[in-house]
Amino acid sequence: MNESTEDAGFPADETPALAAPITFANIAAIYRYPVKGLTPEKLEVVELEEGRYFPGDRLFAIENGPSGFIPEAPSFQPKIKFLMLMRNERLAALDARFEDATSELVIRHEGTEAVRGDLRTAEGRAAIEGFFQRYSRYELRGAPKVLAAPEGFRFVDTTEGFVSLINLASCRALGEIIGQEVDPLRFRGNLYLDGLEPWEEFDLVGQTIDVGNHVRLKITQRIFRCAATNVDPVTAKRDMDVPGTLMRHLGHTDCGIFAEVVRGGLLTEGDSLRITL
Repeated sequence: MNESTEDAGFPADETPALAAPITFANIAAIYRYPVKGLTPEKLEVVELEEGRYFPGDRLFAIENGPSGFIPEAPSFQPKIKFLMLMRNERLAALDARFEDATSELVIRHEGTEAVRGDLRTAEGRAAIEGFFQRYSRYELRGAPKVLAAPEGFRFVDTTEGFVSLINLASCRALGEIIGQEVDPLRFRGNLYLDGLEPWEEFDLVGQTIDVGNHVRLKITQRIFRCAATNVDPVTAKRDMDVPGTLMRHLGHTDCGIFAEVVRGGLLTEGDSLRITL
């Protein structure tokens, strides 16, 4: 016999309702950055895995002189030890593409192929290192060296940098403050979001959200921004003071949020972000 709501201890008009998930944004674009400081690569679909970094992201770095990095015992290193946009804006003038199937890195400059090399081989790495020895010669503290991230490690700027999310509305609001459009790729995020109000992403810190059909992310912290965001990713010119503008107008230097993957799955453009209240 079915038990009525009154028999279960609830008045007939006070049956508890199940909380419904609320869709609050969607994925507008997905990007990865195979080599630290080099060209963003747009993805149509990506598969996240529980507890792991964003696929294909920050797999390699170009060491700017000896960094102390030990592949057999990898540990977080400050980005100043590598070629990176905060100090080396000319990197943005390069068009780099990494092929997963062949591990080949191809770098073009001013419309012409400058170098290519298989990063699995000593010969291929030497070709890439020779290019940066010439291209970045006035910015080097020692011989450049291609470093590959061991399993379970990535060349991210913080140990919390598993997946980064950027609110496009915040980028537009920052552009209104500066008086010039701000390219969201300055922030080198993985997932770019539409549908939020400016800076509303900060309210998600500490929350767990569902993305697409299967993925679940725990939002861990806001992303502190450095002078790398001052570099235009198209022109390679240092033409803005993004951290300074944020501090002067908003009292902080944050833009974007980090997340950990607590349940993996496929993501694609247009997937919705939901939260259950």
